Amino acid sequence: MRAETLKGHLDGMLLAALEGGPRHGYAVMEALRAGSGGHFDLPTGTVYPALRRLERAGLITGTWDQAGGRKRRVYQLTPAGQRTLDTERGSWRQFAAAVTALLEPAPRPVTP
Repeated sequence: MRAETLKGHLDGMLLAALEGGPRHGYAVMEALRAGSGGHFDLPTGTVYPALRRLERAGLITGTWDQAGGRKRRVYQLTPAGQRTLDTERGSWRQFAAAVTALLEPAPRPVTP
């Protein structure tokens, strides 16, 4: 999948990956990969800066956790993040419907 295709949709995708509960950064990346059937295999250099930006915006919170002797940052949606995700989903539905209408027009009736 081309990076340009993700432009404008990454935040919503990250928020959606956190909707099921708290996840550390690598688990967020795995959720995107698994949820997209492998189409969104994003590098850490894309995901972690976006998570930090969402945290600064108050859409997610991050706390430090220790697992197996290693510290890792665990992220969770805030109420504002859930509202933003809901808005993103509505916008996506409108956008997807409009693009579908253009790219996959209804079949034309066959005339004899």
